[in-house]
Amino acid sequence: MRPLDPRLLRYARSARGYVGLTAALGIVTAALVVAQALLLARALGRAVHDGATLDALAPIVGWLAVVVLARAAVTSAQERWAHRSATRAVGELREAVVARSVALGPRRLAATGGAATVTLTTRGLDALEPYFVRYLPQLILAATVTPGTLLVVLGLDWVSAAILVGTLPLVPLFMVLVGRLTQGRSEAGLATMQRLGAQVLDLLAGLPTLRAFGRERGPAARVRALGDAHRRATMGTLRIAFLSGMVLELLTTLAVALVAVAIGLRLVDGELDLVTGLAVLVLAPEVFWPLRQVGAQFHAAADGVAAAEQAFAVLDEPAPTVGAHPAPDLRMTTVCLRDVGVRTGDALTPAGLDLTLAPGSVVALVGPSGAGKSTAVELLLGLLRPDEGSVVLDSPGAPTVALDEVDLPSYWRQVTWLPQRPVLEPGTIADVVGGASSQARDAAAALTGLDAVVAAAPDGWRTQLGRGGAGLSLGQRQRVALTRALLADAPLVVLDEPTAHLDDAGEQVVLAAVRRLRDEGRTVLLVAHRASLAACADTVVTVRTAATRPTTAVSA
Repeated sequence: MRPLDPRLLRYARSARGYVGLTAALGIVTAALVVAQALLLARALGRAVHDGATLDALAPIVGWLAVVVLARAAVTSAQERWAHRSATRAVGELREAVVARSVALGPRRLAATGGAATVTLTTRGLDALEPYFVRYLPQLILAATVTPGTLLVVLGLDWVSAAILVGTLPLVPLFMVLVGRLTQGRSEAGLATMQRLGAQVLDLLAGLPTLRAFGRERGPAARVRALGDAHRRATMGTLRIAFLSGMVLELLTTLAVALVAVAIGLRLVDGELDLVTGLAVLVLAPEVFWPLRQVGAQFHAAADGVAAAEQAFAVLDEPAPTVGAHPAPDLRMTTVCLRDVGVRTGDALTPAGLDLTLAPGSVVALVGPSGAGKSTAVELLLGLLRPDEGSVVLDSPGAPTVALDEVDLPSYWRQVTWLPQRPVLEPGTIADVVGGASSQARDAAAALTGLDAVVAAAPDGWRTQLGRGGAGLSLGQRQRVALTRALLADAPLVVLDEPTAHLDDAGEQVVLAAVRRLRDEGRTVLLVAHRASLAACADTVVTVRTAATRPTTAVSA
């Protein structure tokens, strides 16, 4: 990323005001630095050369104290505003990345790794705070204080200005060389942290299954190895930071020493007065100070810059167009998948799928694993767009409309989706299940067998569940999700392998729930592996895959 990437100002609006305020404060800081140097030089010159008393120097010392206090106040204001703006900008970037990832669809997350996106939007972008708080202010100071003080030195003593101009380019030269080496290490560290985050998230998601088989300690060695790799990458970056800081300190010390020697020799020869020499000597370190801080703070901001590059890669990826047509009433609408296919590598999964969901019907999707049944569900929900064919909504008395042209939130409000791994929010069982009345809730729970789970729970319906239904087994979570689907007032219900985590008794519960949904006149789409589940459907559609035809170039 460039020192100040325009994309940062485009995606994080709060950064715009922060950059403008920091630039204004940088100009004020440059003026205060020059004023402080001139007042200090005049006070010391009059005290040493003219033998002025403390009473005579009181006005100068008073103004010097005012300048020092003003400089401290400006620095404090900049620090305070930097932390606020950093928090807001990181939050805006995080929100933008999450929104764009959702807009790009689940297929993109599956290709790049959902855990990598989680790590990027949490710890990855958190590392961008040092960029805002430390690096960016020093960069702006280098663009204001350094040229301002250098112009003042030129007006006071051109010889010292020539020495500073000759040695000043060495600092950014070494910064560029060190930055190129650090950039690769920061990217490697972020990649290692993302792999570590993905491993830990996968471990946490599958921990109940691992514990059931006594293998919960199996991935410990892999997690420890990834943690050690991340630690080594971080320590390598810190070593470079310390070494580069030493090099920059040595360069600036030698440059200031050259200026001091030249001033001393000319003071002895009487070619330069004491006040001017002292002013130049005080201003010389201030010329290098912002550049030194840019080099020192670059390493602290390198991890955040690497994360910002990945965030910009997500944000720059064009999102599919969003439809604006209100979704029709699905109680009277037929949803049709016409010869749809989705390219996955060198195959279509599914391939040439024709599916008609008439109002009040129950349709089952069957086929071998990997044929594209879950992909067909994503097409039906509008989470994925087909590479071939189309998904349309056909309502009586209204023109047929493609799902791509429909406002998806208005469509999703009429759909209940029960995926293979149900998503349950934290809260009580009653809150998670919902329902208009306790009578309807109890009736649905009796049908799905959730009433037995509630009876065994310590606080009944008020039993607290953790994230993802923590506190319940996989089968119990499935019963909670199935009860919620029964209580939801949605005309279209999609059940993706609802018997995946249930025994034979649980399978009978699902069959009873499907029959009740049919009796209520709701449309049901089943993804089924078990024959008993497919047998309760009105229509059974087989999903298949096919290899794509290679494209051949035709020469003129």
